[in-house]
Amino acid sequence: MFSIGPHSFTRPILLAPMEDVTDMPFRLVCRRLGADIVYTEFVNAEGLIRESVKAKKKMVFVEEERPFGIQIYGGVEDSMVQAAKLSESVAPDLVDINCGCWVKDIAMRGAGAGLLRDIPKMERLVSSVVKAVKVPVTVKTRLGWDADDIRIIDVAKMLEQVGVQALTVHCRTRVQGHKGDPDYTWIPKVKAAVRLPIIVNGGINTPHDADRAFRETGCDGIMVARGAITNPWIFREIKHYLATGKELPPPTLEERFALMLHHLKESVEFKGERKAILENRKHYSGFLKALPHVSQVRQELMVPETFVEVEAILLRYRDSLLTPDPITAH
Repeated sequence: MFSIGPHSFTRPILLAPMEDVTDMPFRLVCRRLGADIVYTEFVNAEGLIRESVKAKKKMVFVEEERPFGIQIYGGVEDSMVQAAKLSESVAPDLVDINCGCWVKDIAMRGAGAGLLRDIPKMERLVSSVVKAVKVPVTVKTRLGWDADDIRIIDVAKMLEQVGVQALTVHCRTRVQGHKGDPDYTWIPKVKAAVRLPIIVNGGINTPHDADRAFRETGCDGIMVARGAITNPWIFREIKHYLATGKELPPPTLEERFALMLHHLKESVEFKGERKAILENRKHYSGFLKALPHVSQVRQELMVPETFVEVEAILLRYRDSLLTPDPITAH
């Protein structure tokens, strides 16, 4: 068991911060399905201190989401301090510093994983943020910049010394991005070097992956990223498997369609109809995964721009799956 602020956790399953994915409606889906901590999309520190509407919108949340974290990124110390204070003003449960984003436009400008190329700068930035706010500060990073520059043990020691309350490690390098298998072998070494709670991220897409991560690394928690997009039920599936050693049956058709429509409805209320309909298209493959004739239906769902039209397509598809084919029903 470990604590972040007043919250205590035993083998928690976290939803990773993901740009264009972890908005409030999707966070609520995952929280209701068992995620122990949820995070915002990446909040740009420079945008936030310049009062960008987009950046401020990312920090909107509801009480049901707690424990809730705001993840900020940037490469300028003063801007990150100001952004952390602005984040603290909306009363999240924690502020997370992104030291792991591999995207070129971010990393090559000294933010995200770019901080792994300048550990003294990372130390100054993180230390200043920790000192500037009362809310717990956590960090998410990677093993290192590339295979020849693995810095995670030294980074973990430094982060513990400056007062970070938990560290999430994406077990790939910046050069790997999302490619290749994650290397969990570094996590036991990190665990031996610090008392800081260590959360493992990378390659966790099934309950078996989660079980393996806990068994092989001795980590304190795991963080699910893309696995939640393709299967938002993964949180409850992991918890059931860890508790019983057995797999849960897949969600029923009724449950899939009910959750999908509820998510879409909340998205419409949060973003406005047209924006929600367009942006939610990325979630259809996860909700409808492995269903018969799904590719044709997904193509149909790329056309409408109103909730009523989408609902009609989905309900018609659901009913076709629930109604036995008279030719094959004997």
